[in-house]
Parts: sequence; structure tokens; C-alpha cells
Amino acid sequence: MSTDESPTARESRVAISEDWAATAVGLILLVLVLTGVVPVGLVP
Repeated sequence: MSTDESPTARESRVAISEDWAATAVGLILLVLVLTGVVPVGLVP
């Protein structure tokens, strides 16, 4: 068996990390708006 990674393995991990980062930022913004820290009109 070969232990070589596929050429796209690194890019796939980076894409997943970017997706999770965007999800986290969105959830943080949602929580800030719902708690009243950020006014509703500020976030489109």
C-alpha cells in the first residue's frame, strides 16, 4: 500500500477549514445581533 497523499488532499482540508471559519463567523454575528450588541440595521 502506498502512503502518498492525493494531490488534492491538502486543498480539500483548506476548503473545509474555510467553510468552518465562515460558519463560525456567521454564527457569531447572529449571536451578536440577537443579544443586541450589534444593531439589526448594521448587518444586512
